[in-house]
Amino acid sequence: MPSFDVVSQVDAQEVRNAVDQAAREVGTRFDFKGTDSSIELNGLEIVMRSITEDRLNALRQVLEEKLVKRKVSLKALSYGKVEDAAGGTVRQVATLTAGISSDKAKQINTFIKNLGLKGLQSQTQGDQIRVTGKKRDDLQSVIASLREADLGIPLQFENFRD
Repeated sequence: MPSFDVVSQVDAQEVRNAVDQAAREVGTRFDFKGTDSSIELNGLEIVMRSITEDRLNALRQVLEEKLVKRKVSLKALSYGKVEDAAGGTVRQVATLTAGISSDKAKQINTFIKNLGLKGLQSQTQGDQIRVTGKKRDDLQSVIASLREADLGIPLQFENFRD
């Protein structure tokens, strides 16, 4: 029986490269001179610091540009609130989300069920979803529908088997 897996992953190496490129650009750009702006990666968190909230927004824009160039989906980022930090600076933490949470898995399963295709089953397996069906065409239409739907997380499709 044909099947495939729906997963939500982030390439950690590409994220690291994007953060390094953004930090290098911030160090050389004229509009960031003297603002004590920095960006660093700590595990699955990206910490951004700057002197004002406007500079922090510009820093976030530089980061997003680098992530998009490296084909990392911006849906994987969830920004925390802007906090006041030491020395009159501001700080914001962006968290990378990898894997499909249980409530997102339920949402995806009901979305697949609501497509109304016969002989189609989906079940949650850890942080991924396995979709099985009788026809390959039905599975391909599920993939197309999931790509069009905005579910708030980046989705990839793996292990397509006949």
